[in-house]
Amino acid sequence: MKLIHCADLHLDARMRTHLTAEQAKERKAELLETFARMVRYGADEGVKAILIAGDLFDTTRVSVHARNFVADTIRSYEDITFFYLRGNHDSDGFLESLDTIPENLKLFSTEWTRYTVEEDGQQVTICGVELTEGDENRLFHSLLLQPSETNIVMLHGQISEYAGKENAEIVDLSALKNKNIQYLALGHVHEYQSGPLAPAGTYCYSGCLEGRGFDECGTKGFVLLEISEGLQAEITSTFVPFAYRTLYDVPVDMTDVFTSAQACERVEEVLSESPCRPMDLVKVTLTGSVEYDSEISIEQIEQRFAGRYYLFRVKNETHLKVDYETFRADASLKGEFVRLVAEQDLPEETKAAIIRCGIQALYGEEIAL
Repeated sequence: MKLIHCADLHLDARMRTHLTAEQAKERKAELLETFARMVRYGADEGVKAILIAGDLFDTTRVSVHARNFVADTIRSYEDITFFYLRGNHDSDGFLESLDTIPENLKLFSTEWTRYTVEEDGQQVTICGVELTEGDENRLFHSLLLQPSETNIVMLHGQISEYAGKENAEIVDLSALKNKNIQYLALGHVHEYQSGPLAPAGTYCYSGCLEGRGFDECGTKGFVLLEISEGLQAEITSTFVPFAYRTLYDVPVDMTDVFTSAQACERVEEVLSESPCRPMDLVKVTLTGSVEYDSEISIEQIEQRFAGRYYLFRVKNETHLKVDYETFRADASLKGEFVRLVAEQDLPEETKAAIIRCGIQALYGEEIAL
């Protein structure tokens, strides 16, 4: 038996990352199409069910187009059962707006709900609950699963080892140990993560299907589950890269670079060895230590690579290097200015930034803040 585990699709989301209005509209459509492509992939692979572990949508007010697109896609694949567990971004809006709930769409509530998926005499139990703040421990302790069954549990939240994010219910893995869970299908974290769940299970975040901003860089997709036959069924999980476009944050060291031309050459060198494709969204982050009198224009770098990728941006995270000893005996106005700043009770990073701006002003250059 084959299943798909996905989560955090955030359909109908407002697009960010400095996209133009036309690009934002295009990306919204691409997210919907990636969902449909995943379902078609599942049909081609003979997948029996698709587990959506929360945040199918991004907003409480789902557009008519997105609502109809998702509902029609689900109805079109009646041989696939869709298990939809709502996450912290989901609401009742999508379901309440439908005239009828598709027969192959199964839902969960704030109490444990369980279903059985069958294929050729093989049975798998799908169990899930939509977490509410403060009620997690009671729910986890009340979970009862039979050791003789193949058990998959669906939850949406932040595992306790990485707790601290806002608007996320806590998934305490220690409370879920020894619960006869073979596979814990999680949603909320937007990158693929997997680990052991005692005694012989696995927990897994599938990550999101498509990155939307540069906080969601790297390969995105879903997890394909294959369940062996027999009394002691084993679940094999495989991450399937599937995003139409990938976002990259590429660090480029600017140490010993003094001009914008040199900076462009350094960026060109690094990008030529990267996996970035013309259809991808790319941010170059400038790093390293640069001299106070170096001239690196962000605008010139962006102009040089504009049009090479679907989106290209540059962020300057270099830090300034100032050798105060070289100015100790400098009798010029520049030397006096540097010595004056050096005497101030300020962080070194702040001093360096002030010195750079001041020297640029002394030379009549445009100050890059």
